[in-house]
Amino acid sequence: MASRPARPKNLRDARDHYRTNGELAWWVFMRISGLFLVFLVFVHLFANNIAINVATVDYDYVASRLARPTVKVFDSFLLGFAMLHGMNGLKMVIEDNFRRPGPRFWMKVTLYVVTAAVFIMGVITLWAFSYQEMGDAVRNLTSGQ
Repeated sequence: MASRPARPKNLRDARDHYRTNGELAWWVFMRISGLFLVFLVFVHLFANNIAINVATVDYDYVASRLARPTVKVFDSFLLGFAMLHGMNGLKMVIEDNFRRPGPRFWMKVTLYVVTAAVFIMGVITLWAFSYQEMGDAVRNLTSGQ
């Protein structure tokens, strides 16, 4: 039976013991990015639901909004931090519920691959399309020209 490492007895020992711990760095990052994510969500809600009349939102408004690079950067950060936080929560669920290392490893690999794929597709959707040109094409189709 393998012996467990001794637990730190005081603050100095704890700092020395956990200084190089990757989970500690991830924990700190989650707390800081969580605050940033809350800020991003409230700004997003304000800009899209309170500062404008929601009844007047149409494709032209969305296309003009997504044509601005600052909005694309903002939405990319919002998507990225939300995906990271969701992935971290699901990773904890996997850690808690999959006791055997083999299935736990493959569940985490699946989680990481799906998270990366959704993030990449979201960023491509934000950055690769010209929404103004797409809107013009849709209007031309619906007007019969």
